[in-house]
Amino acid sequence: MDTHIRLNRKQYIILASLLFGMFFGAGNLIFPIHLGQMAGTAWLPAAFGFLITAICLPLLSILAISSTESNSMYDLALPAGRIFALAFLILVHASLGLLIAAPRTATVTFQMGIQPFIPQSWMHPALLIFSLLFFGATLGLTYHQHKITRNIGKILNPMFVLLLAFLFMIAFIIKGDMRSMALFPAAGKGASNLITGFLQGYNTMDALAGLGFGVTIVTALKLFGQKDRLSRSKSVAKIGGLTMGFEALIYIFLIALGAASLNFTKMSADGGTAFTQIMTHYTGMAGAAILAALTLLACLTTAMGLATSLSQDWGRRFPKIGYHKFLIFSTTIAFLFANFGLDQIILYSSPILSFLYPLAISLIILGISAPLIGKDKIIYRTTITLTMIPAILDFIHTLPPIFAKLPMFSAINTWATGTIPFYEYRNGFLLIHDYRINRWVHHFKNYSGKDAKYSTTIINFPY
Repeated sequence: MDTHIRLNRKQYIILASLLFGMFFGAGNLIFPIHLGQMAGTAWLPAAFGFLITAICLPLLSILAISSTESNSMYDLALPAGRIFALAFLILVHASLGLLIAAPRTATVTFQMGIQPFIPQSWMHPALLIFSLLFFGATLGLTYHQHKITRNIGKILNPMFVLLLAFLFMIAFIIKGDMRSMALFPAAGKGASNLITGFLQGYNTMDALAGLGFGVTIVTALKLFGQKDRLSRSKSVAKIGGLTMGFEALIYIFLIALGAASLNFTKMSADGGTAFTQIMTHYTGMAGAAILAALTLLACLTTAMGLATSLSQDWGRRFPKIGYHKFLIFSTTIAFLFANFGLDQIILYSSPILSFLYPLAISLIILGISAPLIGKDKIIYRTTITLTMIPAILDFIHTLPPIFAKLPMFSAINTWATGTIPFYEYRNGFLLIHDYRINRWVHHFKNYSGKDAKYSTTIINFPY
């Protein structure tokens, strides 16, 4: 049997569509729009800064999987030690897919598509019913692994892209709003907006998603018949390049759309409000339905990606439990957290994300350096050990107040603030990093009229 099977162009496009659909959540849709509004005429430098980190870091995470010929992030982390690799695998999937992002995919869709049209007294039972249907659909669409590529790559994501293309066509071709936009910023504004875009892109933390979704792409390639690790490695790199290239194009259009919206509206407090105003301006009464459809498709494909990658990764490590039981477990837990105590879970999970991200970036750098250093255990373990220092400091700096006020943590924070340059700003940046959907938590408090001052302050802090 020939294991060196090459994919054709159509298969590459389908798999790139699969990866894009899993990556591109509702937060990726509205955050660039708000960045465009914030930058105004300096939107192009802001876009460039955003792409450096929002595109390059996730792309490098995929290339790290590719260059080390890994099947998942566990294989990538394995040279640092089996215990570390397993702990990293569990924590990444638990904090992103189980506790934070997956529950928010349902609540964001509900808040954008249903909440504005029902009485306040119906909110809790309506969310319960909707989230049950949402995660039931997630479970049904991902239960058979061989159908995941078709469901996301051939059906759901193309529908999302077509709706987004329709919006871009109205804004930039029919209305011609792009023609009146400045391509070059006013003197003195370019550098500051480039840095702002750079920080916004970094704080998406999509590099973690790249490591997590690697297992799903590798599994899809195996289902396409690619059994050879080297062939899969090359295919993963090509699929990652196609996906990130297309995502970069979408980001540029979204940032430009946000900047162009200043011609007919004032700058909004957040990207969700801005996107609602833009949809109403271009599509009128149909805007609410189109926005709800875009949000549903973006969130559903992300929920499917999170549940699938968690179940595949954990199922391989614990084969006696297996993919299907982990899938049922993950969707059930996400449903429960979507309805009960999600804000508290996010509050206590954010320090874990802050701890994991520096470690993820270190693993990515080690992975793409594999042609030079191989999988040298000494290099891996030394690098991870040294990276633990800023990772632990980030963890302490983002602790909830009840823990941050403890004498030991307070003393470490005080020392680091006075010793490490810009350390005091780290917490402000991380409050909005919230992987994909988590970044919506404070936005929707603002959207529903609660905690509005707190919400706006957090979203605008880095600017």
